[in-house]
Amino acid sequence: MIARWRALAAELGGARVAALYLVHRLLQRLAGSRAGVVPYVLVAQPVGNQALKAVRPDPGTTVRRIDPNDPVVSRFPRPAAVIAQRFGAGHECHVAWVKGVFAGYVWIARSSYDEDEVRGRYVMADPASTVWDYDVYVEPAYRATRTMARLWAAVDAALAAQGVRWSLSRINRFNAASLRSHARLGIRTVGHVTVLKLGTWEAAWARPLDGSQRQWTVGRSGGFVMALHPPETQPTRHPAG
Repeated sequence: MIARWRALAAELGGARVAALYLVHRLLQRLAGSRAGVVPYVLVAQPVGNQALKAVRPDPGTTVRRIDPNDPVVSRFPRPAAVIAQRFGAGHECHVAWVKGVFAGYVWIARSSYDEDEVRGRYVMADPASTVWDYDVYVEPAYRATRTMARLWAAVDAALAAQGVRWSLSRINRFNAASLRSHARLGIRTVGHVTVLKLGTWEAAWARPLDGSQRQWTVGRSGGFVMALHPPETQPTRHPAG
């Protein structure tokens, strides 16, 4: 038992996260998907990333930003109402094709992003230099290829040309593999959000790392609103800290 606990703590980056994970599993066993713990690390990935220059271009892969009327939207594995809401909010969708076949996409929000798993909103304090990326998707047939790397390299180059310096996102702290893969791209931690869900009731603890006020929200409506600043104003932190 002790050995299993130590292995879990080592995998997740510490005893505190491991304890949260055990609470999460217990709640899900008792109440299914209606309850659980959602712990996010909010990270910033540098745009114009030198590491992406090692990604070889492929003449058979094309990436471009689409509009809401593009026929490829019908291939997206998301409800039509969700896609319409994203475009209506002004979000951008960049799509990859391999030899003319839909292969994946990534979404970019410019000024704010409303959480789709819990009740909350992230606001870009400097939208000229900072964006939010989310719902990165690659078709199963292309997940063992370099398609994801080529998709992100193309989006990174387009954002850099517009003067964007950072792309923010959130990673579940229970997803140790994702944290490790993002760490190789030089991410910086800009905040933490932990949410306890019990049915329609949520308790959220939002903690930015720029010295601004922390938030504690509880209830069946509303949620946290968190302004996120570029990492230049943040102390350096490890993603799992």
